[in-house]
Amino acid sequence: MSTPIDLRTDTVTRPTPEMMAAMQNASQGDDSRDGDDTVIKLEALAAQRTGKEAGLYMPSGTMTNLVAVLTHTSRAGEVLLERGAHMLNTELGGLAAVAGVFYKGIAGTRGAMDEDALREAIRPMTRNNFGTALVCMETTHNGAGGTVLPLAHMARVHALARENGVPVHTDGARLFNAAAALGVTVSDIAQHTDSVCFCVSKGLSAPVGSVLCGTKAFIERARPFRRMVGGNMRQAGSIAAAGIVAIETMAQRLTDDHHRARALAAGFHGIDAQLVDPATVETNIVRVSVAHSGRSAMQWSEAFKARGVAVSPADARSLRFVTHRHIGDAEVVHTVKACAEIRAEIG
Repeated sequence: MSTPIDLRTDTVTRPTPEMMAAMQNASQGDDSRDGDDTVIKLEALAAQRTGKEAGLYMPSGTMTNLVAVLTHTSRAGEVLLERGAHMLNTELGGLAAVAGVFYKGIAGTRGAMDEDALREAIRPMTRNNFGTALVCMETTHNGAGGTVLPLAHMARVHALARENGVPVHTDGARLFNAAAALGVTVSDIAQHTDSVCFCVSKGLSAPVGSVLCGTKAFIERARPFRRMVGGNMRQAGSIAAAGIVAIETMAQRLTDDHHRARALAAGFHGIDAQLVDPATVETNIVRVSVAHSGRSAMQWSEAFKARGVAVSPADARSLRFVTHRHIGDAEVVHTVKACAEIRAEIG
């Protein structure tokens, strides 16, 4: 193909013509001062979809997670989360460096924390420690290959935390993908957490932003923390307008991305069964192990690049392919063919 196929991430999605039109006609109020009508509409829509009372728009998912932790913990206590969580491994130490909290990774399976281990880890404040301040979940779970937390697991984690007087935050960057995979509404998932965030970019294709949702009181407490970390925006109506269109029009097509991810995995499996088990692919992320091939993930990435496919190493011995709106059936076929050529070249 003349145009490179970009499977590195779904953040490369471009806004639709409908989004562009909405951006051009959006209100231009100062969101950080008097508020902006379009931002207010986006926040209300996000809250309605998640079944929460209020929402708060920010530039990124990393920021919404950070602000959630600051708001829940007030910079004291220990945060418990699955040890492969994005918040723990990919957000550059913000939990400790900015939010000022301790953290503990809990062993898990496919992104779901071991519930017995979590139960043992939760502890009250004493004269010698701050105690558990927050429990965090992640769905879909990036590090586990886009896996979706079972609702029953989320309900048990939420109940356990409540029994101990501890709030729960869920990193739902791809929350709409999780809902599509489960065949439920976003609010069906969000009912099992006190706060939740999701990105309007990624698979939903808006250019910028994430929304944090929770109770009205929680969101009001979050506002000064958003300002503290530089998240207050001025004329944000233009980008918020694209977010509204994203929520209203793009969620229904996410199953197309999931279907193509499974097709990609099936194609790779047919070339070499050790690369990936298609049964592990639940949403739009395919993690491919190249540990047995004798070449590093970076070498594989360069070989794909030479064949017109952009893909990123997930670690030294695995690749991460992410399907999205700009990946169709032809792109899947081309990528599988490229994989077959690379595998044959390696021998």
